[in-house]
Amino acid sequence: MAGEYNGSSKASESVFKIPPIKFTKLFINGNFVDSVSGKTFEAIDPRTAEAITRVSEGDKEDIDLAVKAARQAFDHGPWPRMSGSERGRIMMKFADLIEENVEELAALDAINGGKLFSHCKAMDIPGAARNLRYYAGAADKIHGTVLKLSKGFQGYTLREPIGVVGSIIPWNFPTIMFFMKAGPALAAGCTMVVKPAEQTPLSALYYAHLAKLAGLPDGVLNVVNGFGETAGAAISSHMDIDKVTFTGSTEVGRKIMTAAAASNLKPVSLELGGKSPLLIFEDADIDQAVNIAFNAIFYNKGEICVASSRVYVQEGIYEIFVKMLVEKANAWVIGDPFDLRVNQGPQTGKKQFEKILSYIEHGKREGATLLTGGKRLGSKGFYIEPTIFTDVKVNSLENNYAIEEDMTIAKEEIFGPVMSLMKFKTMEEAIKRANNTTYGLAAGVITKNLNVANTVSRSIRAGIIWLNCYTAFDVDCPYGGYKMSGFGREFGLDALNQYLQIKSIVTPIHDSPWH
Repeated sequence: MAGEYNGSSKASESVFKIPPIKFTKLFINGNFVDSVSGKTFEAIDPRTAEAITRVSEGDKEDIDLAVKAARQAFDHGPWPRMSGSERGRIMMKFADLIEENVEELAALDAINGGKLFSHCKAMDIPGAARNLRYYAGAADKIHGTVLKLSKGFQGYTLREPIGVVGSIIPWNFPTIMFFMKAGPALAAGCTMVVKPAEQTPLSALYYAHLAKLAGLPDGVLNVVNGFGETAGAAISSHMDIDKVTFTGSTEVGRKIMTAAAASNLKPVSLELGGKSPLLIFEDADIDQAVNIAFNAIFYNKGEICVASSRVYVQEGIYEIFVKMLVEKANAWVIGDPFDLRVNQGPQTGKKQFEKILSYIEHGKREGATLLTGGKRLGSKGFYIEPTIFTDVKVNSLENNYAIEEDMTIAKEEIFGPVMSLMKFKTMEEAIKRANNTTYGLAAGVITKNLNVANTVSRSIRAGIIWLNCYTAFDVDCPYGGYKMSGFGREFGLDALNQYLQIKSIVTPIHDSPWH
C-alpha cells in the first residue's frame, strides 16, 4: 500500500496559487487565432478528471495555414538568413524569458499533465532553458568541410537547414519534448509547426507567446493544438513539410512513416516505445540498487519512454532486494502534484489510466504475483498505486536459463507505474533476456565489476546504457532507439545534424600546382 493519498488538497493549493490560463488558441504566423472550424476541446486536470479550460482544435485547414506561414518564413524570411550568432542571441533571450516565468510554466505542466510541480520547477523548465542555450551556442558553429578531390577539382560541403519541420510531441514531458526538438531545429535555421499532445497543450502555447517576445520572426514557430488523427496526420502527409520529428508510440510511428513516404518522401526521425531492462548483479550496493530500480520505473508515474519496467536481479540478492523494494513502495506518497510531500501525481489522462489498470489485470490473470500496489487510489482523478509483480513466467529455457518472458506485462510497453521483477543466475542469461524484446531504447546495469559492466553494456542492443545510474540525461548526450524504438537521436550535436542537409559544391581548378 502506498504511503498517502492527498487528492486535490487545500494544503497544496495554499503552497502555490494556480495562475489563470492565458493562452488557449492556435499560434500561427505570430498571432493567436481561432481554428478555422471554430471547434474547441477540453484540457483536463488529471487530479480531478475535470476540465481546466477549452482550447482551439486545429485540423487539416489549420495545419495548412501554419505550414504556409512556416514556408514563407523559411523561403523568404530572415531566420535562416541571419547569422548563427544572431539566431543564438534570440534563442538566449527565449531561454531568459522561460526562466523568468518558471513558476507559471511549471504550474501548467502540473495541472495539465499531473507532473510534480516541484520537479517541473526544478528540472523540466530550467532544462528547457539549458537546452535552448546549448543549441544557441551551436548555431554559429555549423560548418562544412573542404574536400581534396582528384583530377583538378576543388570541393567543399555546406550544411544547410532542412526547411519546414513538423514536430509532433507527446504528453509525458510537454516542456522537455517541445525544446528537445525546437532547440536544434531553430539553431539550424529551420522553421516549425509544432503539434503538442491533445492532453497537454497549455505550456506549448505559453512557449509560443514567449518566442514572440524573444524576437522570433513571425512564422518561424507555429503551434497547432489538435488530435493525432487530424492535425498529426496532416503534418505527416503534408507536401510542403520537409521533415517530421515524432516522439510517441511505435504504432503511431509506423503511421507517420507511411504517410511521409506516400507524400513527398520527407525524412522522419522517431523516438518510440521501450521495454527497458535493468540488470542488478550480486556485487551491487544494495541500497543504491533499490533506489535506482525504484525511481527508474516510478519516476514521473512511470510515464517515461526509458522506464526500466523489466528489472532483473541476480538470485543471490533477490530476496533482500524484494524486501527493501516493498518497504520503499509502502513509503511512496501519491497525491496532488502541487503538494511538496508527494512523490507521484496522477496519470496524465483517462485513456492511459484505464490502459495501465488493464495491464495490471492481465498480470494477475496470467499468474504473476502482485507484490504491492495494483489498484486505483481515491475516487476521483487518475491515481494508481506503484505496482510490482514477481513470479513473471517464462516460456522457454536454454541450458536451464530463462531466455524469454511469457507474460504480457513483461513484453508490452505499459507506460505507467508497473514493474516486472525477475531473477537471473548468470551474466549470459541476463544479456539474453535483456535483448529478448522488440524494443531497444535504454537499459541499466548495476555492478561494481568493471568487466561485467563493459561486457553487458556492449552486449545489450539499446541506444543508451546507464551504468550504476538511470535516467541520467544531459543535453550533450545523444540518445535514441535501436530496433522498434525508432531511429535518429535527440540531444547533442547529433540532434542538430538531423535538421541540416549536406550540400557538396565542386568547381574545376585550372593550372593548379598540386591536386
